[in-house]
Amino acid sequence: MQLRILAFMSALCLTAGTAAADSIDGHWCAVDGRYLSIQGPQIVTPGGVKMDGNYSRHGFSYVVPAREPAAGETASMTLVNEQTVHLSLGAAGGAPQIWRRCAPPVS
Repeated sequence: MQLRILAFMSALCLTAGTAAADSIDGHWCAVDGRYLSIQGPQIVTPGGVKMDGNYSRHGFSYVVPAREPAAGETASMTLVNEQTVHLSLGAAGGAPQIWRRCAPPVS
């Protein structure tokens, strides 16, 4: 009986962890050291600006604020898998930037 309970609890923990990671919410890093954070409709941009954007569970878009590279362009992100986001800039998009899930920065 105890073995069944242990197996059930283990399965429950694994399921909870998977469900939580299946969204674009979280901290993201580019290979060049840039960082961004998404929490619901709020984003902290690579330039450190905290603002609202267009949120869905597997996507996010926002207009890049002034004083950041590509200011005025629309940045569109798509969750590819639990660890990867593709980010495209502007209507033409071009090749997407690859961002990886990472730990929050240490201040």
